[in-house]
Amino acid sequence: MLRALSRPMVTLVERYMPNSLVFAVILTFVVAGLALGLTDAGPVDVVRAWGDGLAGLLAFMTQIALVLLFGYTLAHTPPVHRFLVRVAGLPRSPKAAYAFVALVAGIASLISWGLGLIVGGILAIEIGRSARRRGVRVHYPLLVASAYSGFVVWHMGYSGSGPLAAATEGSFFAEEFGVVPVTETTFSTWNMIATVLTLAAVAGAMVLMAPRSEDPVVELPDDAVEADEDEHEGPAGDPSQGGAPVPADVGPTAKPAATLADRIDGARAVTLSIGVALLVYLAVYFVQEGFNLTLDIVNWTFLAAILLVVKSPRELGTLVADAGRTVGEVLIQYPLYAGILGMTTATGLAAVISDFFVSIATPGTLGLWAFLAAGLLNMFVPSGGGQFAVQAPIFMGSAESLGVDAAPIIMAISYGDQWTNMIQPFWTLPLLAVARLGVRDILGYTIITLVVSGIIFAGTLLVVGAG
Repeated sequence: MLRALSRPMVTLVERYMPNSLVFAVILTFVVAGLALGLTDAGPVDVVRAWGDGLAGLLAFMTQIALVLLFGYTLAHTPPVHRFLVRVAGLPRSPKAAYAFVALVAGIASLISWGLGLIVGGILAIEIGRSARRRGVRVHYPLLVASAYSGFVVWHMGYSGSGPLAAATEGSFFAEEFGVVPVTETTFSTWNMIATVLTLAAVAGAMVLMAPRSEDPVVELPDDAVEADEDEHEGPAGDPSQGGAPVPADVGPTAKPAATLADRIDGARAVTLSIGVALLVYLAVYFVQEGFNLTLDIVNWTFLAAILLVVKSPRELGTLVADAGRTVGEVLIQYPLYAGILGMTTATGLAAVISDFFVSIATPGTLGLWAFLAAGLLNMFVPSGGGQFAVQAPIFMGSAESLGVDAAPIIMAISYGDQWTNMIQPFWTLPLLAVARLGVRDILGYTIITLVVSGIIFAGTLLVVGAG
């Protein structure tokens, strides 16, 4: 049934889904039209809100770009690359590969959403490479879709911004509604059960959508295979990178003697020293703060690992130069989404959307409506923390009026945010940049993830609401 359902979805997306940049532009005008039609804002107000919002995610955009840059660089250092190649060889069949990638990406996303995106993308491409080397035909778009599908549980885990905001003393939520500890949200029994069920269901759905023997299979792109071969061969003349050695004296022209600058550029002590310093900082941080992961800490962890394993500043420069091509789409598209966020919040459009759902809710269904409202709002405000800041006060006020416990409402908003990520290109960009695919290549499959996970999320909230 899932294969039959996914086939027209894939065809529809391939024919009519625009490039992710085009989608962001279209969504900009859609949100502007909704703001003009549903709020009191005039054209000048909307344009000002959009323009003021363009710079609203610059710090966040830098963090995401570094996640991409450091994650890709780390994965392509020789020791880590060899490890990923070994891990990528664990699944022995295409179906096992789809399930394996979804589960690993999901577990990584529960630790840190940024980690999940990078691990999923890298593992997908390495399994694709391993399959090509072994002569196994793996449908690469479905493999990458499996990696992104694991991301559907990120807000149920340790880095979930909604539950963390509610549990943080002095946060906007705690000051108005009091502290709600993560033992009642993230680590509640019902949320952990829902997490396990969702991951299992998503992994199973990926397996069920696997192409049959007579179906067309799109394998790993040739440019990714060529990159893999280049990494194994290394730069010509650099034996440390696996390349052919260059004789010291070829014919009448002798090889120039290494200068002091050359020796410094090739010295491991340079990168090792700063890597050790960064490692000491991270140790102090975790001792003092506990296992409190943030985007910055994830980035510094990646950077420390890179500095500890690279052989020299020269090797680091080569790796980073290659990794730099992964950040282009993030840098051009995230300002557009920041403008969308600015219009949605400044004009009051977010409140209009949420108020509608609040008006039709009952105590038993408030969590469900909060989930659906969050799913819709996420299409316009794809930042999980930003969306929670906009939506939580509205639904918490209704929860207090209806006598509904805070924890299910917090998680309902979190569920909705992660749910429609499966059809919102904003978060696909980091993963697709690593995987070398476009959003239309995977969206037909992640729509199925949306359906499967949505059933579990909605069912969980209805059961908890009834209790």
